[in-house]
Amino acid sequence: MRHADHVARESQSNSATSALAASWRRSLLKHGLDPSDARRPERLTLEELSRRRQAMEHFLRVAAPQLDQLFNLVCLSGCNVLLTDADGVVMDQRVNAADAEQFRDWGLWQGADWSEAAQGTNGIGTCLAEGRQVTIHRGEHFHTRNTAMSCMDAPIWGPDGRLLAALDVSSARADQTERYNRLISAQVAQTAKAIEAVFFRASFPGARIVAPDDTADAAVLLAVDNDDLAIGATRAARRVLGLEREGAFRPRPAADLLGRDDDLTGFDKGERAALVRALARADGNVSAAARALGIGRATMYRRMARLGLVEKSG
Repeated sequence: MRHADHVARESQSNSATSALAASWRRSLLKHGLDPSDARRPERLTLEELSRRRQAMEHFLRVAAPQLDQLFNLVCLSGCNVLLTDADGVVMDQRVNAADAEQFRDWGLWQGADWSEAAQGTNGIGTCLAEGRQVTIHRGEHFHTRNTAMSCMDAPIWGPDGRLLAALDVSSARADQTERYNRLISAQVAQTAKAIEAVFFRASFPGARIVAPDDTADAAVLLAVDNDDLAIGATRAARRVLGLEREGAFRPRPAADLLGRDDDLTGFDKGERAALVRALARADGNVSAAARALGIGRATMYRRMARLGLVEKSG
């Protein structure tokens, strides 16, 4: 059976329940794609690509050394390392000159749109559509023209908890095995987490970056300011600690999140930090914060004024 016919049949089958079949279904029914379409992926103009790269300049600069390290590990295996934005457009890549022509012909090149909406099931697009690590091996691709490649991808989450990018390693080898794909996939996932952590640190230059004592996940990180308030958290930390999934982050005492002793002889340092924590726990209510500290409201105001703390406006 032709690949295009197989994809069409599985996509429309009511009994298809696998993640792959779900992606094929989205590609066919939601995005209206034809698996036999042999056109190359559309590419942005140089001007459009430049604008997108400028918008991600800080991230791309931080990620570049990690891309270099990953490429050094896979470059002898006919692999192409790609970094996309959240829309699936390739922003940066690493590829050997000997393999460049093949990948350029496939459209795995800077400026190309590899979203699932544009190319159907593929490593980059499906990774972004589902927000998870994926491997799309040869015939698992939606388009017949893409079935000669294997793609291993992992998502990268931004400091705001939102999906920021996809990291992809694509192979041009005809003898690429699923076992070897698993090895590459593990390295891709590790590098994606490293990029995420490095960019998170760079996004909070004046903060301490800490992690809960009971986690081995390098992506679980908090940014803590001089008043010992957590002012940022990675996507993984937000999930583990039950915080806002994405978007604005409400500062709260790091001691509360990390489960550490909340006293002035340990984690906390100074009267100002104690007042800031009390106000944060009371959501800015001075009277409630004063009661929690066991002092009068007037005393609380005097100490706030002396320490340069301003009452939160309603």
